Amino acid sequence: MALGTEYKNWQGFEDVKEGISDIQLPLLLAKAEIKRRYRRSTLGPFWITISTAVTITTIGFIFGKIFKSPLSEFLPFIAAGLILWNFISSTISDSCAVFVQSEASIKQLPLPLFTYVEQLVIRNFYIFLHNIVIFPVVCFVTGRALGLNCFLSIPGIIIVLLNLLWVSLALGIVCTRYRDLTQIVQSILQILFYVTPIIWMPNQVSARVASIFIELNPVYHILSIVRAPLMNNQPSMLNWIVSILVAVIGWIVTIMLFNHYKKRIAYWL
Repeated sequence: MALGTEYKNWQGFEDVKEGISDIQLPLLLAKAEIKRRYRRSTLGPFWITISTAVTITTIGFIFGKIFKSPLSEFLPFIAAGLILWNFISSTISDSCAVFVQSEASIKQLPLPLFTYVEQLVIRNFYIFLHNIVIFPVVCFVTGRALGLNCFLSIPGIIIVLLNLLWVSLALGIVCTRYRDLTQIVQSILQILFYVTPIIWMPNQVSARVASIFIELNPVYHILSIVRAPLMNNQPSMLNWIVSILVAVIGWIVTIMLFNHYKKRIAYWL
């Protein structure tokens, strides 16, 4: 009896563990979904890349003139920020309906629920890999050299993925129960986009504003551990500490949430 109760209390953790052990399945599902979405498209997901490149160019030139920033510094900053933000925001937006959109599969197939979260994050990561090719092109056009520091962005991306996995799982659970929260999440993402240094640089605001919207903004720190190396800079120790702490605390809270509500998700669909 005690063993059964103990297993029930950790069923969410076991689901995540099982989903990670069979990582090949979400990889294949994500790849198949991208192919399905762009089946009759000549360029496939590269249409998103073209759209992102146009957005980066437009915003870079307009805001570069407004802030009087040199394009050799401002345009790569915008490119790295927007590409990474698009990855983060699209993953979070999609996660609100990750279980709802998979209702038929969840009710018919005995797959770990975490598999659907992995599929979602991997699918958006594939698109991110398509979009990241814009950055070296921007650097070439602006005459900015890519240094060896850019390889330091790899551990940063891993931490971003770890954060997106727990956020997607948590939002998937909560938004399945309360569908109206999806609109609130969209509004929060819009606010975060404007208060986070994505289309503006930290040195373009006063120290007081920076202390509020930068130092206390975890999204900025998560962006910085990837963007700073791409810009030939070193992320600060605070950037790493905040990003890792967010991942650790987020996973602990999410596993507790998943342990408690895993069995109810199918009934909420």
